[in-house]
Amino acid sequence: MTSKALDLVVPGRLATATGGYAYDRRILAGLAQRGWAVRAHELDTSFPYPSPAALAQAARVLAGIPRGRPVVIDGLALGGMPELVEQAAQRLRLIALIHHPLALETGIDATLAARLGVAERRALAVVRQVVATSPTTARELAGYGLPQERIAVVKPGTDPAPLARGSGGDDLALLCVATLTPRKGHALLVRALAAVRDLPWHLTCAGSTTRDRTTAGILAREIDALGLSGRIELTGELDEAALAERFQRADVFVMASHYEGYGMVFDEALARGLPIVATWGGATAETVPAAAGLLVPTGDQSALAAALRRLMTDAELRARLRAGARDARACLRPWLGAVAEFERVLARH
Repeated sequence: MTSKALDLVVPGRLATATGGYAYDRRILAGLAQRGWAVRAHELDTSFPYPSPAALAQAARVLAGIPRGRPVVIDGLALGGMPELVEQAAQRLRLIALIHHPLALETGIDATLAARLGVAERRALAVVRQVVATSPTTARELAGYGLPQERIAVVKPGTDPAPLARGSGGDDLALLCVATLTPRKGHALLVRALAAVRDLPWHLTCAGSTTRDRTTAGILAREIDALGLSGRIELTGELDEAALAERFQRADVFVMASHYEGYGMVFDEALARGLPIVATWGGATAETVPAAAGLLVPTGDQSALAAALRRLMTDAELRARLRAGARDARACLRPWLGAVAEFERVLARH
């Protein structure tokens, strides 16, 4: 490759506090450290359902990128503008970065899911390479009719972190880190915890309450209706230092997501040696080692409640899973490795 220049196209702010955007930021920053001239282009926040004005802006962005330049387009934008992607593919070296297929988003109806699937397939058909962030996502994309040789898996890296010191209190400190959206399954988690209200626990839910105000409002009302307002805290989005402190004070990491393209937050929990209780959704089973967590079927409230009760009442089990998490911690890949792997994908095209 004669020129190490790269453009990244994302919907909304690259600084958005989600795992997908964190992946994009770390890959871009890592490539810059390896000598690449990188540039990020932030599209309108309406993607993947862009307004006419958003599409016009996206067209201007793509037209302004020099011919022949490799351009990574985040999947949240890619599937929202198949016509523009087709046009851009004639002059740019397009790479799709897919965290999870748009059609698998929780909370959308079958008609919209089908429309998103058609649009995403159309856009993926013309890019030179597809990067998936997990083997699960790669398998989903293979189902879109993409040849296997055009799909590369580049898993995220993980930052080193100190082992959690725990709550040190009588109530078990549970931590969930996820934006309040239907896919993250907060309502299922709250209902499962209502079934174990006789046990001593406190849940902290760290994640944006403003990206999906409807979901956040419904959840807050359900927590109140179940009489759990004093035991469940919705912190909203936390800065890096505040979130690190919540991890430090946690005893167990919990999440009831319906689907994860990878689940970077599970690696963050493992990096702190935290045992995990979660649902199988998407790539979760690939991310959470069996020795470090209890995984139950997606959407199964009774199974989740049973797993929570088992963990809360069995100190020996918690200790065993904590040891498993610490073993997994030693095997987590640093971001340097993920960036180097991403760079090798770019070198192919």
